[in-house]
Amino acid sequence: MTAVSPASPTASLRPEVVRISHVSKRFTVRKDSSLKERIVTLGRAGRAHKQDFWALSDVSLDIRAGNTIGLIGHNGSGKSTLLKVIGGIIQPTSGTVEQRGRIAALLELGAGFHPDLTGRENVFLNASVLGLSAEETAAQFDAILEFSGVGEFIDTQIKFYSSGMYVRLAFAIAVHTDPDILLVDEVLAVGDEQFQRKCLDKISEFQSEGRTIIIVSHALDQIAALCDRVILMNRGQMVYDGIPVTAIERFRELLAHNGVGEARPDEISTAIAIQGIEIVGDDGTPREALSIGEPFVMRVGVRSYVPVDEWAIGFSIDTAMGQMALASNTDLLQLQLSPLDGVTTVDIAVDGAQLSPGRYVVNANVSGISVDASHSLMQGAHFAVEGSQTTIGPVAAAIRIDEK
Repeated sequence: MTAVSPASPTASLRPEVVRISHVSKRFTVRKDSSLKERIVTLGRAGRAHKQDFWALSDVSLDIRAGNTIGLIGHNGSGKSTLLKVIGGIIQPTSGTVEQRGRIAALLELGAGFHPDLTGRENVFLNASVLGLSAEETAAQFDAILEFSGVGEFIDTQIKFYSSGMYVRLAFAIAVHTDPDILLVDEVLAVGDEQFQRKCLDKISEFQSEGRTIIIVSHALDQIAALCDRVILMNRGQMVYDGIPVTAIERFRELLAHNGVGEARPDEISTAIAIQGIEIVGDDGTPREALSIGEPFVMRVGVRSYVPVDEWAIGFSIDTAMGQMALASNTDLLQLQLSPLDGVTTVDIAVDGAQLSPGRYVVNANVSGISVDASHSLMQGAHFAVEGSQTTIGPVAAAIRIDEK
C-alpha cells in the first residue's frame, strides 16, 4: 500500500454552529470540609487542602448544523462539563468557544426554575432566559402546557412538583423556543415511558428540520438510535469521535480497561491519525460526481507514529443536511487489518449504494485496538450524486407497482 496526500480543504456544505478550540476547564477541589478547618488552614498550609481537577484538557471540536452528537463516557469523564461549556453555562479556564444560533439547554433537573414561583410564572421566566419575549412566550404557552401534560398544576408552585413534572415542563419550554441547538443532559431518563416517547418524537422532528442536537446519556441504545456521530470522553479528553457503533464498542473496551488501570492522557489520541480522504472511481481517477448506483472507492490515508499491531477503521457518509446515509467499519465487516508502522492507504470500496441525487460528505475514524489511540477526520471529502429518481429520501430504489 502507498501513502496518499492529505485531502484538499473543501468548502463546507453546512455551517459550523459550534467551534471549540483548545478548551480546558479547571476546578479547585477543597479537602477541608468545615468552616473551622478552612480557618485553621488559611495561609500556606491551606494550599495542601486544595487540589486542582482538570475536567477538560485541550479539547477541540467543530459541530455543524444538522448533526446529532452523542457524548458518552464514565462518570467524571468531562462530558457534562463539555456540554455546559458549549451552552455557555460555565466559562473555560483556557481556550475559546464560539456558538451560532439560539441554544436551548436541558442540563440539570429544574435548572432555571424558581421553586417559589408557579409553573406558569416559571414558563415565562425560563423562556425569557432562553431568549423569548413575553409576547412570544404567550403565543406558545398553550402548546407548552399541552406538551408538558402538567395540566391543572400549572398554577401550583413548582417546589411541589415531582421530578417527572419538572422535566416535562422544562423540556416543553426548551423545544418551543425554536432553538437552533438543543443540549440534553440525561434528563430523558426521568419521566414515564409515554413522555419519553413524546420527547424522542420531538427530537426526530428537530432532526428532520436540520437542527443541531447534542445529547449526554448513559443509555447507549438511545445514543445508537438517535446520533449520527458520537464522542467518547475519558479523563477530560476526547478519545474517539466517529460513528456510534464503534464509539460504544470503544467505551465498553475503556470500561474494561479501567478495571485494571487507566491509560495516561498523553498515551491517547497520538499514536495513529487519518491524513486524508479521496473519492475515486472504479478506474482510480479522482471523482467529484457519481451517478446513482455507480461503484466508487473512499481512499483513506493513515499514519501511525508508533507500531500498532491491531487497529480498526470506520466511515460514514452524510447528506448535506447531516443525515447519515451509509456507515460501516472493520469491526462490523469482521475484517482484521495488517499491523501498521508508518503510512498506508485503505481503500473502502462501495458497490451498489443507491444514494439519491444530492451532495454528500465523508467522515472517517481510525482507532487503535492494541494501543489507546483514536483520530477522526470529519467532512474529509465530499461528492455529488447526479441523476433523477422516482423516490424520496437519501436512498434511491427501483419501485414497481403491479395492479391486479
